[in-house]
Order: sequence, then structure tokens, then C-alpha cells
Amino acid sequence: MSSALSTQLPSKPSANDPLVQLSVHSLPPADKARESLDQRTRMGRIKMLAVWAVCAAPVVASYFTYYVLRPQGRTNYGELIQPTRPVPSDDTLVLTDLQGQRVQPNALKGQWLLVSVAGGACDPACEQHLYQQRQLREILGKDKDRIDRVWLVTDQAPVRPSLLPAMQQAWTLRADPAAVARWLQPAPGQPLSAHFYLVDPRGDWMMRYPAQADPVRIKKDLLRLMKASESWDKAGR
Repeated sequence: MSSALSTQLPSKPSANDPLVQLSVHSLPPADKARESLDQRTRMGRIKMLAVWAVCAAPVVASYFTYYVLRPQGRTNYGELIQPTRPVPSDDTLVLTDLQGQRVQPNALKGQWLLVSVAGGACDPACEQHLYQQRQLREILGKDKDRIDRVWLVTDQAPVRPSLLPAMQQAWTLRADPAAVARWLQPAPGQPLSAHFYLVDPRGDWMMRYPAQADPVRIKKDLLRLMKASESWDKAGR
């Protein structure tokens, strides 16, 4: 048997044997390797920017739709503030609650704010303003938790106890009138207390409603804003 195997198998492989005809591939040059790595890095950055753009698109689109693409025949009742005014820092706008505890202005961020400004004595016009402010929030229905009421009290007069039950679910904060005036501004010839001021969830004052405003028209503005921002603005602070 050994003689038979020796006659069938060659003593050493032949150069023409396909089993030993192996190809030798050289490594790519270093510059090409670096180019390939740089290309993969660029692609990774492009993908990361694409993900960021997808996440930011709803916010940008809602503001673009509301501020820029205004169909003919539709006008805002409130006056848009351009550029918007960010809420001042805590060393510029000092806020305290009715118990004298300090409240940071940044605490107001995260919700839409419908702001009233008046002294603590709150005359009948002020009381009517606060009532309308409450009704405007309630009338938003399922979206009411996306907007907070704020009453900025610009003096040290005590707030009448009869007003406190209605303000339990609102921010009632004392602030220096000069500091408030550096953020919010009334129309020419009007006092700060004449208007409702609308602040967006970023803390930017972006709209002012006329003195003796029509609540029905304010409601329409608020409903449009809630719809335009519903893709990114969530209820509850």
C-alpha cells in the first residue's frame, strides 16, 4: 500500500499546483488609510448633525410657521415683540413670593406664561384683569396645563385676602417696578398694568395684548400658539 501511495502523491508540491498558487496582497499606503479614516469621521459627523436637525426640526418649524408663514387674511391680535426679550437674571429681576421667599426668574421657564402687572391693592380694573387671566387659561381645555398665570405685584401693598383663593394656582410674585419695566414694556401712553404679556417656555417675552383687550381674540391667539407648539411643548412644569 505504501508503494501505491508513493506513486500517487508527488514528493514535493509543484509550482503549477493550484493549491500553492497563493496571491500576496500588499497593505494600502498610509495616506490612503488616513483618507479612509477621515472619510468615516466626516460621515459620522454628518450623521450626528442629521440626528440633531431631526430633533430640532419641530421647534424650528412651529416658530417658523407662527412667525413667518402667516396666511393672508390671518393676523395676530397680540403685538409680536421682535426681537424677543429674555427674562432677566436673578440679580437684575429680584422676585419674592408673598411670604418674602426669593424665587429665581429661571423658575418661570418651561411653561407659557400669561402675565399681569399691578399693585397689591388691586383696584376693580386689576381684579377684572385677573379674572380674565384665569378664564383664558381655563378655556384652553386640555392645553391649560401648558400655560401658567403670573401676577407681578409691583409694590409692597398687602394683597387683599379675597383675591388669594383665585391665585392659588398662579404665581403671585413681588418685583421692583423699574426691574419689571426693563423686561416688559407697555404701549406708548399706557401703564404696565394695562396689558397681558405673553412669555414663551424659554422665558422670552414675545407678545403684548392691547389695553382693554378682547378676551375672545386673545383666546384665538393662544389656541393657535398651543397648536403650533404641541409637537415639542409638553404640559406641566
